[in-house]
Amino acid sequence: MSIAENYTDLPIAPAKPKGADPGKTADDRAAPTGDPVGDAFRSLRACFTGVAVVSAVINLLMLTGPIFMLQIYDRVLASGSVPTLVSLSGLMLALFGFMALLDGLRSRIFTRISQDVDNRLSGLAFRTSTFLPIRFGSKGAAIRPVQDLDNVRAFLAGSGPAAIFDMPWLPFYLGIVFLFASLLGYVALAGAAIIFILIVINELIARKAARGTMQTAGRRASSIEESRRNAEAIQAMGMSGALTARWIDSNADYLDKQRHAADWSSLFATMIKSTRMVLQSAMLAVGAWLVIQQEISAGVMIAASIMTARALAPVEAAIGNWPVFVTARRSLGQLRKILRNNENASGLIPLPLPNRSLKLDRFTCGPDGQAVVKAATFELEAGDALAIVGPSGSGKSTLARGIAGAIPRISGDVRFDGAELGQWTNERTGAFIGYLPQDIQLFDGTVAANIARFQENADPEAIVEAARLAGVHELITGLPDGYNTVIGSAGYSLSGGQKQRIALARALFGDPFVVILDEPNSNLDANGEAALTEAIQTLREKGSIVIIVSHRPSAMAVSNKVLCLRDGQVAAFGPRQKLVRPVEAVKETGE
Repeated sequence: MSIAENYTDLPIAPAKPKGADPGKTADDRAAPTGDPVGDAFRSLRACFTGVAVVSAVINLLMLTGPIFMLQIYDRVLASGSVPTLVSLSGLMLALFGFMALLDGLRSRIFTRISQDVDNRLSGLAFRTSTFLPIRFGSKGAAIRPVQDLDNVRAFLAGSGPAAIFDMPWLPFYLGIVFLFASLLGYVALAGAAIIFILIVINELIARKAARGTMQTAGRRASSIEESRRNAEAIQAMGMSGALTARWIDSNADYLDKQRHAADWSSLFATMIKSTRMVLQSAMLAVGAWLVIQQEISAGVMIAASIMTARALAPVEAAIGNWPVFVTARRSLGQLRKILRNNENASGLIPLPLPNRSLKLDRFTCGPDGQAVVKAATFELEAGDALAIVGPSGSGKSTLARGIAGAIPRISGDVRFDGAELGQWTNERTGAFIGYLPQDIQLFDGTVAANIARFQENADPEAIVEAARLAGVHELITGLPDGYNTVIGSAGYSLSGGQKQRIALARALFGDPFVVILDEPNSNLDANGEAALTEAIQTLREKGSIVIIVSHRPSAMAVSNKVLCLRDGQVAAFGPRQKLVRPVEAVKETGE
């Protein structure tokens, strides 16, 4: 079973219902069904109906060519009438001009449909991308909802959908050929059957080839992102040559699979094109024989040949777009599985923000579904500060991430004021949880936006208050543009300690009830550590719960409770005064 098939339980909020906007159709105002992709396409039902109508008119106008040739051979050449020729030519030009106008209109409609689908799903696709590492850990790296959406949009904006809307008209054209002469109809039907068989074989082969290409493409993209993210380490430790060699192998595998898929697609496209050309010539040969037998006219022979070519043209166009179609279809299937919210994602009753207690009841968690922390049970009250200690690899950071909801729960509960964490939406939990991860990551943007967690219309006073509480206000005002200083990949470069202190201000923004700090003083100097100690004391006085993971003794000095982990299990928990000596013994001996 593929990873994507497990995505139906992702904790993602559903797409927002459309309001009762008078300008929107009933489909637009329909309530979400739990299938955002299906909802997006259903809302465009009227657009697809319009495309079908336009396609019907275009295909009727396609009869202009065969009928024109029929009239030229059977009427103009027989009568030698120049005025008839001029009249027919003028009518033909007018009809073809109208058809070209409709064809251009159809292309513009498909472009707008593709963009509308992207507008409806891109936010949810991006949001889902941020959940994948939490839900599936390293396995989620191969799944890229935004890239899948790009594939669907590219197909909708291309020539493939037009060919799909034209293909149902194949029986219509063949039916006209049968009306001309049954023998010509059987020849055309036999050719169409051969092409259909080739399409089925191509589909069976292309599906497997496309799957392999997409998987290697995902690994290839992950390798690029990983190298860019660790560029400094690569340069400093001379890893460029080894990673380049690994990239060459990965890229060669991707190109091999891509070439394999392209070869099969090209082979069948050539076979189908050749079959169509042979069929067209066969139609002329059989038609000529019927003309000799005086069963049909020369005009009917030419018109039937053109009609057959027109009937099979969408098939050939579809084969030309087959790799794009297969990729888009697979991407669409993955999107539906990935973006489908679970049955509890909607209809959450807004609960008041917690302010009394945090309780873990036999809580088990870990990345990639592996139980690193096992059956942790303890309870904290407002104003408590808990120091989590233990040997390296005992699960301290994993426990902190689990409480913050940054990794999936395997079993047990994390309860705030008695309510389980899943009873709040992700945005709502951000109002009462502050989290400083061990791996500090700030985003491209201003310092103020990073502290405010990129909330729109954030209160400037709340931003400054969080910075002051973290002891970083003076540092920020000393930057080139103060709080408006742009940081990140294209902005002002910060030191490790500066990043950590700004990230601490981000964790403290909005006066969260529970503040989780994972190695908060790892990059701090004496002044920074003093500011951190003062911030923890202030938080406790405000009634917040502070959880600190640290190897430094100062973490226990500001805590009133200590939890010792050993092999992922709670070895000791209680007041600091009673546990400080036993904990130190465990840290030294690991027993």
